[in-house]
Amino acid sequence: MLKIAVDGMGSDNSPLSEVEGAVAAAREYGVHVVLVGKEDILAPLVREKGGSGLSIEIHNATQSVAMDEKPTVALRKKKDSSARVAADLVHDGTAVGLVSAGNTGAVMAICKMVIGVVPGVDRPALATVLPSLKGHAVLLDVGANVSCKPHHLVQFAVMGHLFSRKIVGVANPRVGLMSVGEEESKGTDLTKVVHKALKELQLNFIGNVEGRDIYNGRADVIVCDGFTGNVALKTSEGLIEAVLKLLRDELSSNLQAKLGALLSQQSFKRLKKRLDYSEYGGAPLLGLKGVSIICHGRSSSNAIKNAIRVAKEFAENQINAKLEAELGQLQIHADGILSS
Repeated sequence: MLKIAVDGMGSDNSPLSEVEGAVAAAREYGVHVVLVGKEDILAPLVREKGGSGLSIEIHNATQSVAMDEKPTVALRKKKDSSARVAADLVHDGTAVGLVSAGNTGAVMAICKMVIGVVPGVDRPALATVLPSLKGHAVLLDVGANVSCKPHHLVQFAVMGHLFSRKIVGVANPRVGLMSVGEEESKGTDLTKVVHKALKELQLNFIGNVEGRDIYNGRADVIVCDGFTGNVALKTSEGLIEAVLKLLRDELSSNLQAKLGALLSQQSFKRLKKRLDYSEYGGAPLLGLKGVSIICHGRSSSNAIKNAIRVAKEFAENQINAKLEAELGQLQIHADGILSS
């Protein structure tokens, strides 16, 4: 049975979301969950939420990392934090992957130092899968790297291409570069350099894409720096929540609308599930030597449960090993292009 380490003290609603998510995952997915955090807090909560008798163990960690804490502080001064101990469990082989809804910068820094990155990767990237009119789109980076250099974005493109192929199942993913216009001349100095490099790389590069292309299905992979990606992701989440609420308000405004809503109830349920970010779990941190799934700070128990499922799928399908093997071949070509 695969072991997944869960940072029990990371989210805004910790440890409730983590414990409820761990209990649900252990019950539904047949995984062994290692909850990492303060044992005196986690143990009674696991019992209260029905975790007794399930494959759940608690690994004590005396510290936690605050959301506003600097990653350097978390690395140097909190070696017994729940995030650090969870990463240690992956590094030493006790667990096959970790899940955390904690401070993204701190978790990334910890994973990079403790677990390590695969050859050819300077910075791991957070990739999220979003629904589109033609299936799904992979957006990366969505927050791990706020400031990037050209070779970082090229690496993201390669990792996104491989992730779309191996996980999403797109045979020949269309890769787009996020910019302010479709024309090659549009964008910042950074995107212009990256555009030129991606044109010469052995990818199905379709050129610049814009924000609207995240959901219209024009691209299977959309590459951007972490600042742009995080803004796009958070804007999308807010818009989806607003649209669903407006839809509920309209459907309950009068008797005729309520009758229509009743007749369309199953369709609305399917739509909500398709748009609900918690159904997609967390965002995998691509480029590491181990599995790391980072969740939204305000993740619900359902999001934690699904993040554990994603970690299990990554481990079962040996995604990191496949990424490492193919990344090396493509990256050599990419480095040559950027240095020429």
